[in-house]
Order: sequence, then C-alpha cells, then structure tokens
Amino acid sequence: MKRVPEGLAEAVTGFTGARPEAVRPLGGGDASAAYEVTLDGGERVFAKAAPENMPGALDAEAASLRWLAESRTVRVPQVHGADERWLVTEHVESAAPTREAAADFGRGLARLHSSGAEAHGCPPPEGPRDAWIGLAEMRNEACRDWPEFYRTLRVEPYVRSLVDSGTLRPSESETITRVCERLDDLPGADESPSRLHGDLWSGNVHWGSDPQGGGTRVWTIDPAAHGGHRETDLAMLQLFGCPQLDTVLDAYESEAPLAQGWRSRVGLHQLFPLLVHGVLFGRSFATRAVTVAQEALRTL
Repeated sequence: MKRVPEGLAEAVTGFTGARPEAVRPLGGGDASAAYEVTLDGGERVFAKAAPENMPGALDAEAASLRWLAESRTVRVPQVHGADERWLVTEHVESAAPTREAAADFGRGLARLHSSGAEAHGCPPPEGPRDAWIGLAEMRNEACRDWPEFYRTLRVEPYVRSLVDSGTLRPSESETITRVCERLDDLPGADESPSRLHGDLWSGNVHWGSDPQGGGTRVWTIDPAAHGGHRETDLAMLQLFGCPQLDTVLDAYESEAPLAQGWRSRVGLHQLFPLLVHGVLFGRSFATRAVTVAQEALRTL
C-alpha cells in the first residue's frame, strides 16, 4: 500500500475492523482532504480528515448523518466512526441522474422534514451547538419559533460580519433587517420545526448506485443538520440548480403540500446561504442577498 496520511489506517481499522489495502485521494473538498479506502475484504469506505481551524466539524457532520439516518427517509452514507482527526463512512458509487431517483428523493425529503425536530434551531442529538456550514461557523441553539431562529441565528450574525468587514454598507444591510422584521407574517411561519439537511445545495445531492436493488438513488452528503423550516432546504436545493429539480419538487409536494405561495418565498429562504457565501467569497454574493431582500419586501 502506498504511503497514507498519518493516522488514517489506524482510524479505518478501528472503526471498521478491517485493514486498508489501498488508498486513493479524492478531489472536490473545500475544507479537508478525503480518500477512498479499499479494505482487505474488498469493501470500500470513505474517509475525511479533520479540516484545519474548524474544531468540532467532524463531530457535527457525524451527528448530522446519524440524525438523518435515524429517520429512515433519505439515503445517507452510514457512519462507521468519527474522532477528532477522521470521519469514516460508507462509500457510494456515482451514477447518472434519473427521473425515478429524483421522484423517490423528493418523497423521501418530504418524509425527512416530517420526522421533525425538538425546536427551530436545535442541533442534532449529541451534535455540537457550534457547528459549521461549509467553511463558515454556524450556531445551532433552540429558539422560540422559526422567525426568531432565522433572524437571530441565520441572518443577523452574517449581516454583522459583512458590515464589520466593509463588504456591505450599513444602508444595504437595513434592507435585510426590514425583511427580518416581517417574518412573523409569512404564510407557514408557524409550522412545526422540520428535520433539515441544512446544506442541501446540488453538490451535496449525490446521485449514486443502490447497493441493494440496483439502479440510481439519491444520497445526501455533508449535512449541517438542525431543526428549521422545510422551505429553507428546498430553497437551498434551488440556489445553484439541481438535476431533475422539477421532478424532485413535484414529488415533494405530492407527499407533503407546502404553504400557499411558497415559490414566492424561495429568495427569502436563500438569504442565509447567500449571506454565508458573502462572508466566504465576497461582495457579489452579499449584494445578491440585498437584491433578494428587496424583491422579498415587494411581496411581503
């Protein structure tokens, strides 16, 4: 076996009970190195190294995966084990998107959300309150209701950061503040908390092979799970596009209809990821959030 990162072989053996025979680096990760590991019995697993300067990130991801798996709704890679240095999960082969898999995913996502959460803003059981979304810090803490949660934990912290860094002007941030003041009046704002994936952009929707029945199935990866509003997951799914998106959304609505006018609120629920991207990548995303807020004000 070629030289492997320090501690990887020991972690894989400890979590799976099998010895690694081959290790292949994988690309595409923003925060940490990842590897496909072939075990001595022929099975392959996925291993992710702890990202630098992101304490608790692997604990948060492992807790998120377990919480989603517990619902028995959407497919997530099985967690073999996690510690402060490594996360080891099931490996999923890639496959081409299909309409059947998209419809199955839409129905499963609706059932995931319906499985519920203790409160808006709550972390997964055994998950840390101080978590991460991509490379950005994210606080999970139970709130009174969704408007309070979305305003205080998903919008205001990132707006403050953008203003403090000079990325947004105070006058621009006021537009977003006015939107937050009207959240209580939105249709569906009083819905019970849903169990969210939390970072459901298209890159975390993995079209993979079904190891049991064959064919293609959707696996959700890299979650930042918490209790929240189900429209936020759906809005994230639409932010950068997704294969078979209309089929996913139609199947979702057939399983669990959304509050009237939900399509007009997509931008409002995209404020959070846009602000996060503004913090990470600069003014173009931040000003896009302002534009989305201006559009939301016209419809509220």
